[in-house]
Amino acid sequence: MGKLFGTDGVRGVVNKELTPEKALKIGMALGAYLNPGSRVLMGRDVRAGGDMLFHAVAAGLQSQGVKVYYAGYIPTPGLQYILKTHSEYDAGVMITASHNPPQYNGIKVISSNGVEVSRETERELEEIYFTQRFRAPDWSKLTWDVKMHDGAIEEYVEGIASKVDNSIIEERGFKVVVDPANSVGGLVTPLLLRKLGVRVYTINGHLDPLFPGREPEPTVDSLKDLSRIVRELDADLGVGHDGDADRAILVDEKGSVWWGDRSGSLIAGYVAEKHPDLPRRVYTGVSSSILVEEYLGSKGIEVKWTPVGSVIISHMILESGGALAGFEENGGYMHPPHQIVRDGAMKTALFLEYMAETRMKPSELFDMLPKYYPIKTKIPMERSKAILVVEKLKEKYMGKYKIVDIDGLKVFGEDYWFLVRPSGTEPVLRIMLEAKTPKKARDLLAKIKEEITRILGEA
Repeated sequence: MGKLFGTDGVRGVVNKELTPEKALKIGMALGAYLNPGSRVLMGRDVRAGGDMLFHAVAAGLQSQGVKVYYAGYIPTPGLQYILKTHSEYDAGVMITASHNPPQYNGIKVISSNGVEVSRETERELEEIYFTQRFRAPDWSKLTWDVKMHDGAIEEYVEGIASKVDNSIIEERGFKVVVDPANSVGGLVTPLLLRKLGVRVYTINGHLDPLFPGREPEPTVDSLKDLSRIVRELDADLGVGHDGDADRAILVDEKGSVWWGDRSGSLIAGYVAEKHPDLPRRVYTGVSSSILVEEYLGSKGIEVKWTPVGSVIISHMILESGGALAGFEENGGYMHPPHQIVRDGAMKTALFLEYMAETRMKPSELFDMLPKYYPIKTKIPMERSKAILVVEKLKEKYMGKYKIVDIDGLKVFGEDYWFLVRPSGTEPVLRIMLEAKTPKKARDLLAKIKEEITRILGEA
């Protein structure tokens, strides 16, 4: 049987790998999986082809006797929040490719609880898709139109604001710069921050499927303008979203860009004090830094390592009966009292509450963490070659170093670690590493690249 789903949904280059025909069949497969008369809520980000793919998926759903509702432009966590809080919906579909380059789009399938469907459900949908085990209901059983779900963004913003102390944030009079990458985060985070009494400046705020301001993935390089503007405006904080705003990368008042495992560790430690009733454990992907264990372990918080992918983290939290938090180095943060999916706007509100409670600047908070110097990069590569590289490196390091191989290969040295893994969303090999000094980090990257070149040359 073939494969549809990657790390998070179905993705591909629009009109090449992800065509209207494919989207139609995905809609038909989901419709056939659901009961006739089921209700599905859909939303989309700003990406090219989004309207085309929305209509194709909607048509597929309707052909199976399913009713379709539309929330319009909305962040993925916004759609998930509406699904979680509205019992009338049986499932959801989000048209997005998250952080991928502009030529990509994708389809995320979401359960009625607001969490992306499990890997088991993905396999069932793939089986229906590839065997074309669709229904053919009588024409009289079909619905004739797509109905709107109005006010979804406002409802979502209210939901976030209800989970933090509005008055203490407003009292501080924070000034925040938001970079939503020309996509749907610009419809939510500035609105939320104004509601919390924050003075907001927005860059790259107009909706544009070409992402002219910067690439959709928030990284140290792509957030250089945000970093500069935070410094120039003497702002308290900067926030950079990805294309569907389920991630938030934070920039401190000095312009330093901080990866999500850093901000996630700080917020989780704060939430542990604020919510002593929550289980004292967090879930984070294998791509996160070992500083997570150093920092949270000192507070008596257990760290559970997972394969990369927010879907996996969400379902592990559900199966374990709850958690303090789930987070990723890419900026995703899950706040279980709100919802068990990553939510960039919720993360932003929590960090502002943390700043307000402690009366500390972001740089002062980040200074509390153990010091490691990170490097993230990727090498374009077919998946089969990326898998070969990982296997050969595993042979080299197995038995000589502590390793974790639940998703790619993570190797731990005395004062460094590195991870190599095939991407689940792009044809690239991802490399992440950290060391105690910048030189050690650069030297380690050079060594890893030499090994990769040798492996590929011998293949």
